[in-house]
Amino acid sequence: MSRRSGLSEPTLRYYEQVGLLGPVERDPSSGHRRYREDDLDTAQVLACLRAAGMSIDDMRTYQANRARGHEAAGEQRDLLLRHAEKIEDRIAALRVHLEYLHAKAALWDARDHGDAVAEDEANQRVQRMYPRLEEVILG
Repeated sequence: MSRRSGLSEPTLRYYEQVGLLGPVERDPSSGHRRYREDDLDTAQVLACLRAAGMSIDDMRTYQANRARGHEAAGEQRDLLLRHAEKIEDRIAALRVHLEYLHAKAALWDARDHGDAVAEDEANQRVQRMYPRLEEVILG
C-alpha cells in the first residue's frame, strides 16, 4: 500500500488512527493489514491532498463530503477552491523569492566579472524588490 499510494507506512497507520483511512481489515493469523482497492483509492487521494499541503482537518472534511456524495458537491468545490487559492498565494510568494534570487545572482555575477555598471543595475533591482519581499514575508 505504501509503495502504491506514495504514503509512508507510519502515515498510513496515522491516517487509519485518525479516521481518514479505514477501518482496514486485518489478517486473523498475522495481524497484517489487508487493504482493499477502495482503501488504495482513498490513500491515493489523501496522498495528493497531503502533497498539496492540505491540513488533516480539511482532509477530514473532504472525506466526509466525499462520503455524502452529490449533496455535498458545493461544499467540496468550495473546500478545494479555498485550498487552491492558498496554493496560488504560495506560488506568488515563491515567484517573488525566485525573482529576488535571480536579482542577487545577477549582482554577484556582475561583481565576479568586475562590471560596475551591471552591478549597480542589479543592486537597484534588488533594492526595488524589498517592499515586495516584506509584503510576502510579513503577509
